Amino acid sequence: MKTTPLTYARAKSMRREPTAAERKLWGGLRKRCLGDFKFVRQQPIGPYIVDFICRQKRLIVEVDGATHGDESDVAYDIRRTQFLKAQGYRVIRVENHAVFAEIGAVLDHIFNTLTQS
Repeated sequence: MKTTPLTYARAKSMRREPTAAERKLWGGLRKRCLGDFKFVRQQPIGPYIVDFICRQKRLIVEVDGATHGDESDVAYDIRRTQFLKAQGYRVIRVENHAVFAEIGAVLDHIFNTLTQS
């Protein structure tokens, strides 16, 4: 599946208006703050837009809020993750409340995942 111009435009819009959790996590990922690994945010991959990606390590970090709780959202997330894995990416998910309550632990988890491969 290819990325459409509409997907690129939507990603650009999402970069301008991140959620509070995305903004907080971005503070710990941007400018190679985490072990000199470069992350970018709101990047299109096929028909999807991922929250954060380290291309060097092929790692995607998704921040999940309250909208990821019902059955249809869970099914969508599963399909999306399967697609991304089929493209050769690893995907980890962190919840909004963890970003706000335990940002250090979240960054440690991401760093550990990056350095495991």
